[in-house]
Amino acid sequence: MNLFDVYSVFPINIVRGKGCYVYDEVGNSYMDFYGGHAVISIGHSHPYLIKCMYEQMQNLMFYSNSVINKLQEKLAYELGEISGYPDYSTFFVNSGAEANENALKLASFHTGKKKVIAFKSSFHGRTSAAVEVTDNPLITAPINSNDNVYFADMNIAEIEDVLRKGDVCAVIIEGISGVGGIRIPDDEFLKALRKLTQQYNAVLILDEIQSGYGRTGKFFAHQWCGIKPDIITVAKGIANGFPFSGVLISDAFKPCKGMLGTTFGGNHLGCAAALSVIQVMKDEHLIENAYEVGFYFIGKLRSLNSPLIKEVRGRGLMIGIELTVSVSDIRNSLLYDYHIFTGYSGKNVLRILPPLCISKSEVDCFIDKFNKCLRKMECGND
Repeated sequence: MNLFDVYSVFPINIVRGKGCYVYDEVGNSYMDFYGGHAVISIGHSHPYLIKCMYEQMQNLMFYSNSVINKLQEKLAYELGEISGYPDYSTFFVNSGAEANENALKLASFHTGKKKVIAFKSSFHGRTSAAVEVTDNPLITAPINSNDNVYFADMNIAEIEDVLRKGDVCAVIIEGISGVGGIRIPDDEFLKALRKLTQQYNAVLILDEIQSGYGRTGKFFAHQWCGIKPDIITVAKGIANGFPFSGVLISDAFKPCKGMLGTTFGGNHLGCAAALSVIQVMKDEHLIENAYEVGFYFIGKLRSLNSPLIKEVRGRGLMIGIELTVSVSDIRNSLLYDYHIFTGYSGKNVLRILPPLCISKSEVDCFIDKFNKCLRKMECGND
């Protein structure tokens, strides 16, 4: 049997990781400035996470949600405290797409409606409802095309026109658009959106799967503007690489038995991993580090004097560098010439999502190598 060939992969076999570095099968080291799509929050192979997961594996890896799971209860409490949402409930699942799927389902249950407003260039996942609210027809199969979604610009008048029809159950928006190119919603826009959704009884869902968990220097990106959405979805950095996610739900929603369910969601091993991540984030002040190092990083990037840089965008350690040339050339040079992993958005945006434990000295190293890539390309374009 062969693998179903759906991924474009680099010819590099990564077999080990430590902190902000990964290593291939022949021993080459690489700086990780992408964290596996923002998944690695506390650094690769953190010893405390390994210890907690090992100890949990000795006792119980999994049992179903038909019994009490005290680890879920502890994780819900700790997540509420660190996120600033102690009065919300949570439902644990396995992936970002599944978190968004359940968020949309809750909104539809709550309102009795099925229309959703999403945003152009959005990405919310690849499962049925999640892909339907993702603005990419190339990954949306006919079975997912149900005309339930209106894709809007970030124009408050346009959104009110749609809400006024009275058939919208939810508005879903990313705290910062990742796949869409590190686009930050304007604070005043988010505040106006919060007021409109309340006025028209639509559920506001904040997808913080990539932008949450401390990455921007606050626990959630939307906390920069001070709003409180009805539902928040989290995944990626929640368990530092173990498949895990959650839906944070305001007390406006009333649960009933059987309305949501999952086989593996909230499993004992995943809870142990997620609890260890929160403990490390607190002990090592990683949210504060994301703020300090992230804005240092953005400042350094903006100081580079290169005609190939069109714009540097971001908050904390969620950074996009829009280039005037193809991002693939720069990305390949960083990887093959300097052993640095990065990501991309579209054809021209280099996406930077390192572990939250990254240091200023490692940023300085990146800046030096990135500058060399730019200079080399500038010379080649002359």
